[in-house]
Amino acid sequence: MARHFLTLGDVSPAELAGLVSRAAELKRRPSAARRTLAGRVVALMFQKPSMRTRVSFEVGVARLGGSTIYLGDETVKLGEREPVKDVARGLSRYVDAVVLRTFSHRIVEEFAACAGVPVVNGLSDAAHPCQALGDLLTMREHCGRLEGLRIAYVGDGNNVLHSLIEGCAMLGVHATVSTPEAYRPDAAVWTRVQALAARRGAELRWVPDPREAVRGARIIYTDVWVSMGQEEERQSRVKVFRPFQVDSALVKRAAPECRVMHCLPAHRGEEITEEVIESASSVVFDQAENRLHAQNALMLLLLGRGGRPRARSVQR
Repeated sequence: MARHFLTLGDVSPAELAGLVSRAAELKRRPSAARRTLAGRVVALMFQKPSMRTRVSFEVGVARLGGSTIYLGDETVKLGEREPVKDVARGLSRYVDAVVLRTFSHRIVEEFAACAGVPVVNGLSDAAHPCQALGDLLTMREHCGRLEGLRIAYVGDGNNVLHSLIEGCAMLGVHATVSTPEAYRPDAAVWTRVQALAARRGAELRWVPDPREAVRGARIIYTDVWVSMGQEEERQSRVKVFRPFQVDSALVKRAAPECRVMHCLPAHRGEEITEEVIESASSVVFDQAENRLHAQNALMLLLLGRGGRPRARSVQR
């Protein structure tokens, strides 16, 4: 059976640490894995558009010697022109892996259940594990370590946060989350990750006051208040989230030499100020670059030497 990457839980803590280390190595020596994926084809099936996810996968797979084919929603109409399971079965006969970026996480799960090749979650409403891989690399790069590191997330309890706290729990990073009460992370995700954090010796807590959340933090992380598909909620969301803006005053409450992260695109003047995102504390563009290196490490795990072989037939 093909191995999938739908959430960070699809790898062990040791594998996750290994992915971060391999990504750092690939960043230092881009030629280290050249031609490893020669002859491999990765399909990028996107129901939701993205600049960073698409470009980082296309460039990354090319650097590894493979190739990609982009399938936008207008081409596939996943679940409309034909059932998800039929697309998964058919596409598996052509390509070696699929990166699926969609709205519902159930679609990712159904697609993976029927696919004969590795499926990577390029973003769903529940998780963004590829982003978290790049985030963990960025944290280690700028703070020197992950275990025992203290970070703060300020903003919306969304899919990015779900994957971030899961990765932190797996690798012993202490995370404090501050969101409006009505926008806390999913309760089931929170309960599961808290239990994981306790087993791994990490602290995970929620506080209503962002000023308290950032105290002692080496990293402050934020994301947009209005995600794709939530445009009708813009007015109400901006009003509720205004006290959670990451500005210079909030950064000053964190640890000395604190770094600020944002997965982009940023709405400057909303969740983060222009002054902060352009400051020396900002590492958002290192973070964006690190998506490429982290995803390359993932592709090598799934498709490279030692990865699972290409499934040529699909039994469903």
